[in-house]
Amino acid sequence: MERTLGNTLATRCGERVRLEGWVHRRRRLASVTFLVLRDRSGLSQVVVSDDAVRAVVDGLPEETVVRVEGTVAENAQAPGGAEVVRPLVTALGGPAATPPVEIWRPHLEAGLPTLLDHAPVTWRHPERRAVWTLAAASLRGFRATLDAAGFTEIATPKFTATATESGANVFAVDYFGRPAYLAQSPQFFKQMMVGAFERVYETGPVFRAEPHDTVRHLAQYTSLDVELGFIADHRDVLAVLREVLAGMVAAVAGAQDAVHATGADLPVVPAEIPVIHFRDALALVGAAPDEPDLDPGHERELSRWALREHGSDFLAVEGYPAVKRPFYTHPQPDDGRWTNSFDLLFRGLELVTGGQRRHEHADIVEALARRGEDPAPYEAYLSAFRHGMPPHGGFALGLERWIARLTGLDNVRRSTLFPRDLHRLTP
Repeated sequence: MERTLGNTLATRCGERVRLEGWVHRRRRLASVTFLVLRDRSGLSQVVVSDDAVRAVVDGLPEETVVRVEGTVAENAQAPGGAEVVRPLVTALGGPAATPPVEIWRPHLEAGLPTLLDHAPVTWRHPERRAVWTLAAASLRGFRATLDAAGFTEIATPKFTATATESGANVFAVDYFGRPAYLAQSPQFFKQMMVGAFERVYETGPVFRAEPHDTVRHLAQYTSLDVELGFIADHRDVLAVLREVLAGMVAAVAGAQDAVHATGADLPVVPAEIPVIHFRDALALVGAAPDEPDLDPGHERELSRWALREHGSDFLAVEGYPAVKRPFYTHPQPDDGRWTNSFDLLFRGLELVTGGQRRHEHADIVEALARRGEDPAPYEAYLSAFRHGMPPHGGFALGLERWIARLTGLDNVRRSTLFPRDLHRLTP
């Protein structure tokens, strides 16, 4: 017999089947033992009445991997409306050690350190697995939307010879005796590839050696990066971002069981994301007009305003000051103090940074000079612009922040399989 997944049992009533998975829970009564089996599709119920088989099950603690062969019977009270009766149960390995948390409980009450220290086991819990199921669905929606729009997926190096963003902290590494850095983003590479493919995207890890110890920062996170050529300005980039968000939400909505398990509150992506200029945003929150950035409190207040005034969970703040943006950011044409860039706020949190880039070689060199930077370390990047680059721009979206906000998690580490931060290098 081929293996049957638990979520298909209702379609196999009366048939002999073979299940394989983990012992999720055992409940022994006077004359029968209920064995709940877990596989990637969910939970299934096995009813054991034979004394010899009951003795076998008694010796198989929770999380032991087993095979069950039996007949499917209809039972409206069982998971999925069917169960396996008259089973044979065989262990596929030795008895499992006692897990650090009780995976069979409906909700995990363990604290964050326990969840992270024992992540290989705690991610087995259905609620925890559902969180990453939504992340995987988001990735599918991201890719599908961009593939349909003529984008090409790329894969870029994670070792770089220079820092990508001036002023940001980087992880230095020894690269065969030469200094190198873990990539802060694929920014330079995706811009260069616009010269080859016009429209590109990448999903992958990025590294930030910024000493933040907050519920919203990680030293390594998953960045969803997009870059496209032949744009008029950053509003064209924002329009693509809107389509990507809609595609991700639609894909997440398709994972209904995971949405239900996590209690995810799916947003409605408006036909056009509301936009406010940075200077107007400062005035709205009562901040000084010379503030170079928004603080978390400002982001929350602006999001409340967007929801109240526009009925939107999303708000784009455009025109960030040039002093706060990387050298490659395109200035606002009518006032160089501002830039054709934006941050997207989602329910009170910065989720996306994007904008239009400089595409003229001379403009980029001049921008570096104004910041007192030597162009020599950027030669490989600059070379692409000597050979003709179209007006272009792009954005980057943090996957873990997206999922944490979507599911209402209080810490981005809860949406990260194996988080890396100031204190954590294992597991």
